[in-house]
Amino acid sequence: MQICGTGSLAATPFSRSFAQVPPTAAASTPDAALKLLTEGNVRYAANEPRQRDFSAARASLALGQAPLATILGCSDSRIAPELAFDQNPGDLFVMRIAGNFVTPQGLGSIEYGSAVLGSKLIMVLGHSSCGAVKATISALQKGNKFPGHIAGLVQAMKPAIAPVMKKSGDDLEQRAVIANVRHSVEQLKASKPILSGLIAKGQLRVVGGVYDLATGKVTMV
Repeated sequence: MQICGTGSLAATPFSRSFAQVPPTAAASTPDAALKLLTEGNVRYAANEPRQRDFSAARASLALGQAPLATILGCSDSRIAPELAFDQNPGDLFVMRIAGNFVTPQGLGSIEYGSAVLGSKLIMVLGHSSCGAVKATISALQKGNKFPGHIAGLVQAMKPAIAPVMKKSGDDLEQRAVIANVRHSVEQLKASKPILSGLIAKGQLRVVGGVYDLATGKVTMV
């Protein structure tokens, strides 16, 4: 008897009665995807997430994925996008790097999520008290140097944060977090030919948000 692939078992009436259907996207437009994320974050922040049976969808998810949104987030262990937006496995296509900035490899993944998997929304998700942002500020203010490849993270974030340093104010860290998110958003919007092309057709939207560690709320920026 053949277990995997095609074979006599696959053709039986018994197997057809349990035919698996690949998942379909939960959102058909960028605005619909953003609405689902916003509503999910409200539930999460209120500690009222949806009840789930994770085993129910595993069979269909094994056949494919159709994420409603792509998240470019920070690696910070205190943030889990699927939880923060109260979404199920298969709903979010997630890239994470300390400082949530765009890299060539990350951009390729994001393009794949949008062009191949059909993700309708890209959200760059920063957060309060970001260590990568603090390190970049420290490097710009004091000339601090960091060991190994950590220095590369700081160097990549300087173009976004350096302009903020020229302005006065006590909220430098928060302004830097927001500036860093917005910088990545603009990079993604201008990325040719895939992302900019989908945006021009109204099939994709790129937005930025900041997650507050204390409250769990995401504020659009």
